Amino acid sequence: MALFTYKAVTPAGETLTGEMEAPSADLVVAHIQETGNIPVQAREVSSGFRLETLFRGRQGLTQREVGDITGQLATLLGAGLPLDRSLGILVELAENERVEKTLSKVRDRVREGIALSEALEERQGNFSRFYINMVRAGEMGGALDQTLSRMSEYLERAKELKDGVVSALIYPALLVILAIASLMLLMVYVIPQFTPMFEDFGGELPWLTRVVILVGDVLKNFWWGLIGIVVLFALWFRGQMRKPASRLRWDGRFLNTKWLGDAIAKIEMARLARTTGTLLVNGVPLLSAISIARNVMTNTVLRDDVGEAAKKVKTGTPLARALNESGHFPRLALQMINVGEETGQLDEMLLKVANTYDREVRTTIDRIMAMLVPALTLGLAAVIGVIVMSVLMAILSINELVA
Repeated sequence: MALFTYKAVTPAGETLTGEMEAPSADLVVAHIQETGNIPVQAREVSSGFRLETLFRGRQGLTQREVGDITGQLATLLGAGLPLDRSLGILVELAENERVEKTLSKVRDRVREGIALSEALEERQGNFSRFYINMVRAGEMGGALDQTLSRMSEYLERAKELKDGVVSALIYPALLVILAIASLMLLMVYVIPQFTPMFEDFGGELPWLTRVVILVGDVLKNFWWGLIGIVVLFALWFRGQMRKPASRLRWDGRFLNTKWLGDAIAKIEMARLARTTGTLLVNGVPLLSAISIARNVMTNTVLRDDVGEAAKKVKTGTPLARALNESGHFPRLALQMINVGEETGQLDEMLLKVANTYDREVRTTIDRIMAMLVPALTLGLAAVIGVIVMSVLMAILSINELVA
């Protein structure tokens, strides 16, 4: 049994919050529905530490907060509540002052008579251009609740993909940190303990032992310089990534790397397909959908390729053929898009492409992690082996001197 916090709305429009023990969130939702109330949120109480709590001073909403707001608003609108009342309920249910302040301003602007999309657009830094255009399309089509429901699913999938990548990198990152700490301990504190003993016996130490001792001395006496070099490199690389021309070169190098490039292409293909497909489902024209979707992509090379493809689509070229001319997008995805264009179901096929490559990305990441962890382990073992060998060589040389 796990402890869940829930938020609900009564038929009279009153908000309810509370806690409940249950095996799953679905059972909490079912219990709320059985009591005649409208479930808005059911979340397991986590005793763990969340990284975002370190950044309480930030002004923008987090990805999780935007996703929660979207799902809750879709539920309330789907239950038949008017938009201003739904926003008012979300204000009352806000989990922190930042969310409450943002939603209050959106609600006030909606009550003044402007569209929800315009009110969201005024809250710069909280909602992306893609999000705002989706809401606008839902308003124009008269299906805002359905649009928000699709957006909630989209944001949840995007969050799952991001969380999957972060989770996969946690173990290798910890392994690298432990490896560096172990090597520092050996080189800075353990090896220097043997140095006086070697000097007492005289003679010349083996070259490998001298190299290890020298490296240990450098780490012990000039560690601040090494940290400075790392910081300067990080700042230099950050500056390079901020320059459009340099960013384009680096993104091209990443894209041409065998394993990394394949993963990048699949991730960006999934983003492009899901965003474009979601916009098309909500009635946004293809050219507008492509223009919006390319802004979701992070690799500038692929983003420029999509921009060029949009120009060709404008002149009548099919989307699949226009994307194929760049040579960077997966062939399976292009074939599926081509089939979607031929059958008149491009929006559905793009969403299938996104689902396919979400799975492909997870598989690729799992494979990379499966190779990375043993490689790091073997690398650490090799370095420790060299250190141990240097000590053994020194001991053997001392034995020869004594003999």
